Amino acid sequence: MRILVTNDDGIDSVGLHVLARALLPYGEVTIVAPDSEYSGAGAALGALHLIRPEVHTTTVPGIDRSFAVTGTPALCVLFARLGVFGPLPDLVVAGINPGANVGRAVYHSGTIGATLTARSGGISGVAVSQDVADLGVEGQGWDDVLLGQHWDTAAHVAATAVGGILADLPKEAVVLNLNVPNLPLAELKGWRQAEVGTVPPRALSTARLEPKEGHSGSFRVIMEYGQPAALPIELDGGAVTNGYVAMSWLSRLRHEPKAPGSTETALVRLLGPDGAGVRS
Repeated sequence: MRILVTNDDGIDSVGLHVLARALLPYGEVTIVAPDSEYSGAGAALGALHLIRPEVHTTTVPGIDRSFAVTGTPALCVLFARLGVFGPLPDLVVAGINPGANVGRAVYHSGTIGATLTARSGGISGVAVSQDVADLGVEGQGWDDVLLGQHWDTAAHVAATAVGGILADLPKEAVVLNLNVPNLPLAELKGWRQAEVGTVPPRALSTARLEPKEGHSGSFRVIMEYGQPAALPIELDGGAVTNGYVAMSWLSRLRHEPKAPGSTETALVRLLGPDGAGVRS
């Protein structure tokens, strides 16, 4: 089996290296990761005509093939889908992200964005994130909360999940979002199938503009953390903050039928009934 490992924290991330080495028993592991930080990039590819992406070989101890890309995690996966790094991977695994990607963070996470890009090309993906001190903010592990990460715990959980997926690889590509508490493996309470919530365990509470000294009309955005939220254990954020591995299968964006309303009525006036073409 060919496993592509990527992340949104950059090629030098310890979590990326620990994860990649943990997956070696399950197949041929190749790292293709951004050359720098891309947290919050979602599934963005970037303005390719401006960034003119490059690929550079790099060295990660224990991994035979490693590449750094001057672009987003989704772009790393897209290039892999196009055969840039050889035969297509059987599975894409992204992480380990410092900071739980739960609640609305799933929309912005570059870790999850990489796996969504894999799925859109028919390849299953596993996104792996780990809680951080003080819960992080909006799914991001800012520098002041990164001390004392139990990377091996998240890597062990992820490797076990990957082994299960590869043992019976789904015919239709899927995305698994794993969020792991920052605890020694023996202290985990277990795991839960968790519903994706609407808020993270800790969010930004306020943002304000502060004038930038010496620059007329320019401002810095000053952001402040909110208080931790007590979330139900049935939600992904509540599960991980209560010591459980949260396992969530992420659906595709699909058309959702709605009852006729003002939008449909307005379009009928302009274009006629659905499928009927423009009125003369």
